[in-house]
Amino acid sequence: MLFISNAAIIAQQQKNNVVFIVVDDLGWKDLGVYGSDFHKTPRIDSLANDGVRFTDAYSACTVSSPTRASLMTGKYPAKLHLTDWIEGHKMPNAKLQIPDWTMYLPLEETTLAEVFKKNGYSTAHIGKWHLGEDEIYWPENHGFDINIGGWRKGQPNLNLKSGANGYFAPYGNPRLKDGPDGEYLTERLAREACNYIQQSKSKPFFLNLWFYNVHTPLQAKQDKIDKYKALVDSTKQQKNPTYAAAVEHVDEAVGKVIAQLKELGLYDNTIIILTSDNGGLIGNKKNQVANNTPLRLGKGERYEGGVRVPLIVKPTQFVAPDKINHTPVMSIDFMPTLIDMAQLDVDKNVRKGIDGVSIKPILVSGNGKLNRKSLYWHYPHYHTEGATPYSAIRQDDWKLIHTIETNTYELYNLKTDISETKNLIDSVPSIAAKLKKELELWKKKMRAQMPTVKAAKK
Repeated sequence: MLFISNAAIIAQQQKNNVVFIVVDDLGWKDLGVYGSDFHKTPRIDSLANDGVRFTDAYSACTVSSPTRASLMTGKYPAKLHLTDWIEGHKMPNAKLQIPDWTMYLPLEETTLAEVFKKNGYSTAHIGKWHLGEDEIYWPENHGFDINIGGWRKGQPNLNLKSGANGYFAPYGNPRLKDGPDGEYLTERLAREACNYIQQSKSKPFFLNLWFYNVHTPLQAKQDKIDKYKALVDSTKQQKNPTYAAAVEHVDEAVGKVIAQLKELGLYDNTIIILTSDNGGLIGNKKNQVANNTPLRLGKGERYEGGVRVPLIVKPTQFVAPDKINHTPVMSIDFMPTLIDMAQLDVDKNVRKGIDGVSIKPILVSGNGKLNRKSLYWHYPHYHTEGATPYSAIRQDDWKLIHTIETNTYELYNLKTDISETKNLIDSVPSIAAKLKKELELWKKKMRAQMPTVKAAKK
């Protein structure tokens, strides 16, 4: 039997606040609580102790924009036809012609912010957006009362000719007033979040806090970089001091937001989600960025390193007995979960269009079962990190990958082979056939766009 304090009882009588934190390009093993042997993240680790940490959480895509669209709508990128980062890579010599995909989040889509706003919440977006080149598609036109820092770019604006200095002011961001020279972007966004929480404390709020860190260009304050330079040694898998410093900047920023919530007495009544939009960026041999070991590869790839991400959920009155959960979940699940946990009134047609499922049962009991068999990916594009057009399905411990360009398949058992080293496609033909069929049926259901063979040159 769980002991419920008076403060918790009072909290249950109020609407839940939401702080939805997305750390750009954060890898599955970048946090201390996920096994990092180099990065220092005590504040996020403490948050995990107050909630549930998911070991098998996934982004809906191996790159940013499609996942962000899925976070906001609860829909698969394939259904939205928003399947690559905006504007995508131009690869004229590629074997296949990529589809004419949607390069913005359509205004007709119902977003999380719109749902919360209709239920009487104040809404704010602070940080990266990256869901449309034209400002008509920016946060203020998708249900957010306030937009600080969200615009077309998917990374800090580093353009020395124009004066933009990346993570250090001046930012060259039309939705973020420049601070004093040398101000660090992540610290600024944390201050903006704290100010918003302070100003909104008398009304329930929904806050998107989507950091630009740890996306390139890799920049951090020099004292932090020097700290990690002194810690590098041959025994560690992670060795990039600037990247480690950027991760620590995020940890400190999250800590400031949590401290503000606690100071105002709002922490217990605030749902906090912390996750990433895709796997960690590997980089190259000369300049390794993230190390996702034991996962295979990273951002922009079809394997686990590209789509398995950290996920921490700190509920309010819902307390799961297990701090660690191994249920496969995905970014499409956040919209139905938050609707469920905040008990929002939502149009039945909006609910009907959601692909994700609520993970509230897991947060309530720790042993809750989700009404879903499989998770899917569809990326009909090429990426400079290695991906060619592919689709994939995960069902139970099995993962099937279809490389469209070569029409070849890979099958892995993630329980026994998390690193995807042994292709079992010829060893278990019955499972392979079943998953192939289900993957094709799902693509038809989604009306997924497919790459096509290029016309021969005359």
